[in-house]
Amino acid sequence: METTGKTVWVLDPTHSEVTFKVKHMMISNVKGEFKEVSAKIDGEDFETSKITATLNAGSIFTNNDDRDNHLKSADFFDAEKYATLSFEGTAFDKVDDDEYKLTGLLTIKDVIKEVTFDVEFGGIGKDPWGNEKAGFSLSGKINRKDWGLNWNAALEAGGVLVSEEVKIQAEVQFVKETE
Repeated sequence: METTGKTVWVLDPTHSEVTFKVKHMMISNVKGEFKEVSAKIDGEDFETSKITATLNAGSIFTNNDDRDNHLKSADFFDAEKYATLSFEGTAFDKVDDDEYKLTGLLTIKDVIKEVTFDVEFGGIGKDPWGNEKAGFSLSGKINRKDWGLNWNAALEAGGVLVSEEVKIQAEVQFVKETE
């Protein structure tokens, strides 16, 4: 296979995680993660590169099988019909030294909405095997109802079982490759 010499950065899933937190019963947070994630940065310069990510909806894990199955159901992600969630970056803007804003289109259940995440660039380094790696920490929040994730239950004492606000965090590491 011929290489084009084009630089791509590919997610290293063994050194990455995408997690979320949702307020439960209005008193505490439930944390979950997507176990199967792929992502790519097309290009050398992060600010001008195409950034894409795909999350397997069926890989959701909250440490409770019943809750995981409910999240995979039509009440939430409908993983059988919509196997993936996707993100396509539209802008990666420098705020200061290592701080950026990543804006893009998040697709959940065929609903596409623009989101912006705060990103901290951790830097670039070589691992013991000579692979060049880049690290990022990402955080932000969305309203799940914007994507049709509407299920909820009223509490006897008032309020709801599950908050509409979802806090998203990711610790991701990319490995540099040449296509």
